[in-house]
Formats: sequence, C-alpha cells, structure tokens
Amino acid sequence: QDVQKESEPHVYLSKEEVKEKIQSYNSSVTDKLKMTLNANGIYTGFIKVQLELCRPITVQASQSQGRSAHSNNETAFYLPEGCVNTLHISSTNTVREVIEALLKKFFVADNPAKFALYKRCHKEDQVYTCKLSDREHPLYLRLVAGPRTEMLSFVLREHETGEVMWEAFTIPELQNFLRILDKEENEQLQILKKRYAAYRDKLEEALGGVWKPG
Repeated sequence: QDVQKESEPHVYLSKEEVKEKIQSYNSSVTDKLKMTLNANGIYTGFIKVQLELCRPITVQASQSQGRSAHSNNETAFYLPEGCVNTLHISSTNTVREVIEALLKKFFVADNPAKFALYKRCHKEDQVYTCKLSDREHPLYLRLVAGPRTEMLSFVLREHETGEVMWEAFTIPELQNFLRILDKEENEQLQILKKRYAAYRDKLEEALGGVWKPG
C-alpha cells in the first residue's frame, strides 16, 4: 500500500556527526556506491531514482526509444516501467537540481516544473511516500536513512493532475500526447471488439447446441 505522508522536519547535523554517519554508511554499503567527505564539509555520494511516469516525456528524436509520436526534431514517448537511474550528487544539491540532472541525463526537453521527487519509506508493513520540497537535499536524506533502499528510496513522478502546470507544456507536446492517446484508444477499441466478437461466437455456438433438433 502506497500511503501519502507529510514531510518530516529537517534535523541538522554537526560536522562530527556527519563524519560519523558517513563512516557508518560506508561500512554498510554493498554496491561500492560510497560517500566521500571533503575538507570543506561538503560530502558527495550516489542516489538511485526510480522513474514512475504515467505521461509521455519529450526528448530529441535521435535519443528516443519505445512507443512515440514525432513532431519535428522532438519525440514524445513513454519510459519503460521500473526504470532506475543512478546519480552522483553532493550534499548541497537540492531536489530541483536532482530533477534537472535526471532530465538532462535522459535528454528530456520537458520543463522540470512538470515533475516532483518523492521519497518512499517502509515502516510497519506500510509503504509511505512523501513529496519532497524543491529546497530539500536528497543526499542528506540518503545519509540519514543509510544505504538500504528498502528503508528509503527516491521516485520521480509527474505532479498530480490537479497540480500540473499546464502552461509549462508547449503546443507540439500537447499535440504529441493527443496522437499517442488516439493511437492507444484505437488499440484498446480493437481489443474490445475482438473480445466481444469471440464472446458472441461462443454464445451463438451454445445457442445452436441448445436449439438443435434431436
């Protein structure tokens, strides 16, 4: 169950506490994605972000893969489900900067304002998700939670329908979305027609057996 949860208050750590937590974090890492503490107190490390996007994204046509609708040099297409990307960031990077880096890595042309980063936590057999504010620092959250993704993971999603900034979409993007929706609607319609045709054939066959003279 995916339950929405309010953001938790930020707890600031002293330099010594950060150092101790990084040492503890690195001792628990199993995938070599360790954190590094610099002399200036800034630390760097890795986060993994799962992309759970329901709507198509717009990329340069030469970079696109999968189901798509073309418009000039750009393509709107759906990312595969469960796509996970690893980013190397610093403790100063904000949520907004992480979103921008992810989109840049995938050559996405969409406005970053269309997307939001969530943290997902597992507690007491419940899965909680919490939308992060643009000013939060994902690497700090990773450090505090530890390296285990079942304790904390990051998810990129579109803003909820009521939160979508429609002015951030361009006319070609909206036209591409409509083309994809029309195509999918037609595909679903054909599937339904075949299903009901097969059902009708079975009914007619059954009726023929019932009314067949003995």
